[in-house]
Amino acid sequence: MMNSAPSPRFLPPLSRRMTWRRASMAALLALPLAVSACANPGSPPPVPPLQAEVIPKPPVSAIPLMWQPGHWNWNGAGYDWAPGEYVPAAGHGNLWMPGYWAAGPGGAGAPLVWQPAHWE
Repeated sequence: MMNSAPSPRFLPPLSRRMTWRRASMAALLALPLAVSACANPGSPPPVPPLQAEVIPKPPVSAIPLMWQPGHWNWNGAGYDWAPGEYVPAAGHGNLWMPGYWAAGPGGAGAPLVWQPAHWE
């Protein structure tokens, strides 16, 4: 018995061209994914977006307090959410810096190092 499907070399020229175009288009669409995976093979996942918080009224206190926003902490395997809280205003600056990934010792090619959230 003969196979009813024609082999690719016996396809009409238009069908061969369409198959080639589809294969080429699929390869071009997959290329950016392959390049990004090779460019940053050990990159950590991006920091998730901040969670919405309702800032409560500050508690009654003899010492001045500041609202410290909720933020993400890196635990070595993923992110943990630390909810916002009032903290003593003394002992730190007024600028809150959320956590971020920065180049480690050695410059731009070095592995990224987590910089925890902090006051400046």
